[in-house]
Amino acid sequence: MKSNQTLFLFLLLFLAACGSKKQNESQDDDVNTASSFIRAALDGKFKEAQNYMLPDSINKNYLDIAERNYQKADLDTKTNYRNSSINIHNVTPINDTTTVIIYSNSFKNDHDTLKLLKEKGKWLVDLKYLFEHDFDTTIKKAPISDSLKK
Repeated sequence: MKSNQTLFLFLLLFLAACGSKKQNESQDDDVNTASSFIRAALDGKFKEAQNYMLPDSINKNYLDIAERNYQKADLDTKTNYRNSSINIHNVTPINDTTTVIIYSNSFKNDHDTLKLLKEKGKWLVDLKYLFEHDFDTTIKKAPISDSLKK
C-alpha cells in the first residue's frame, strides 16, 4: 500500500514537472508563446494565458476585460472559440527582443496583432500593443497631409 502511494506521488510530481517544462519550452520561441497564449484565451483559460503575458497592470486589465467578455458569451460562441484553430498570418521580427504577429482564429477570422517581448530569455505577450498599436512607432505610416493648412 505504501509503495502505491509513493509511486502515485512520484507520478504526480513527474507530471507536474513535465507540465511546467512544456510552458517554459513554449516561451523559448515567440510564435509558440503567441500560439499558447491565444489557445489558452480561446479555451477560456485566462489564468493560464496570464502566464504567457508581460506582467503589468495594464496588460492584466486588458486580460480581465477579455475574460469578462468571454464569460458573457453564450455557450455556442464559447464552444466555437474552443473548437477553432489559430491562423498565423504574419510574423515580423522587429529586433532580437521584439516580434509582432498577426493572427486570427477560424471561428471569427478577424485579424488581430500581438507584440511579443523577450525578457530574461522568455517571450511574453504585450497586450497593450493589440489595443494601442496604431500609435506604435514601429509601424511606419505615410504622413497625412492636412488640407486645412494649405
